[in-house]
Amino acid sequence: MIYIHVPFCHRKCTYCAFYSKPVVSSSALKGATPGSGEELLSQYVDALIEEMRQRRQEQAHPIRTIYFGGGTPSILAISDLERIIKALHENFDLSQIEEVTLEANPEDLTEDYLHGLRGLGLINRLSIGIQSLDDDMLRFIGRRHTASQALAAVENAHTAGFSNLSVDFIYGLPVDSPFSIFNFQLVSHVSAYALTVEPGTALAVQEEQGGVALPGEDDVVRQYEMLCKMLGERGFEQYEVSNFCRPGMASRHNSRYWDRTPYLGLGPGAHSFDGCRRRCNKPDGTFEQEILSEADAFNELLMTALRTTRGLPLAQVPDKYKERLHRGIQPYVDCGWIVLRDNSFCPTREGLLHADGMAAALFVE
Repeated sequence: MIYIHVPFCHRKCTYCAFYSKPVVSSSALKGATPGSGEELLSQYVDALIEEMRQRRQEQAHPIRTIYFGGGTPSILAISDLERIIKALHENFDLSQIEEVTLEANPEDLTEDYLHGLRGLGLINRLSIGIQSLDDDMLRFIGRRHTASQALAAVENAHTAGFSNLSVDFIYGLPVDSPFSIFNFQLVSHVSAYALTVEPGTALAVQEEQGGVALPGEDDVVRQYEMLCKMLGERGFEQYEVSNFCRPGMASRHNSRYWDRTPYLGLGPGAHSFDGCRRRCNKPDGTFEQEILSEADAFNELLMTALRTTRGLPLAQVPDKYKERLHRGIQPYVDCGWIVLRDNSFCPTREGLLHADGMAAALFVE
């Protein structure tokens, strides 16, 4: 599997802590000028293609999934994506490809752009960052689109022939989003994330200065439970803390992260994992890497597995940690947050709300 990080966006959202740089997209420019957004994006594509060439030996097996994340991948012109896809075919075995996802902002998904994406032939899944359907909340978090643009983007993508559509929502905002106006029949997947105040973001500064009042924990939980209930009533299954899908339509790419499947991360800010090492590409073109100890690997397994409804299979727990795990997890079984099913420790609906805390409490050194 391959992850491609596109570290550019039209402007930075107030809550975003990912590495990205605001630029003016190619579609908004009449022509490239020195230092312009178009030139910067072209340089990025050149560097990305060169990184593919240098690191292609790290993915000798056929690639099954590719994910364009960011940033805002839909900031790239169709011609840029065409160059990237050509290089992917030249450097990797794509004969067994199953799923290729492109993250997109609603304002980018014009009919022409969607037609161009379909024409590329490789991208078969879109993940559309809607976040909220309340215009005031969209402005509050720094999004450029409106609720009506978001609704139109999903309609247009479906009409253009994208049958595998995912949408992102944020809960924990000061005002509930009117999700009832959304046509969930057009999408096969929903990701819902709690608004998190990350250090160094514009939102963190606003909160520190008293310029914003965010809802308390009880209200955030209420919004989460309301969203879970609504999605369940519309035929979606929850398979991870933040992810819901129609039967058989889970994100194949993201599911492999939670299985700790090795992957190659390309682009500034991208992370890679080869089974025993994690690598992080730095913005200056260098990288850092960490060799995981047995304890590190087990702690990662705890963190990812307890966020999923399939849970932590006992067969994957090293013998040296089994007694400690059984002892440590028993209080969560007693209070109904964990159940033993199919020889796995699986979080309940309530347990998913506490997944990260449970995992941290079970970490080994």
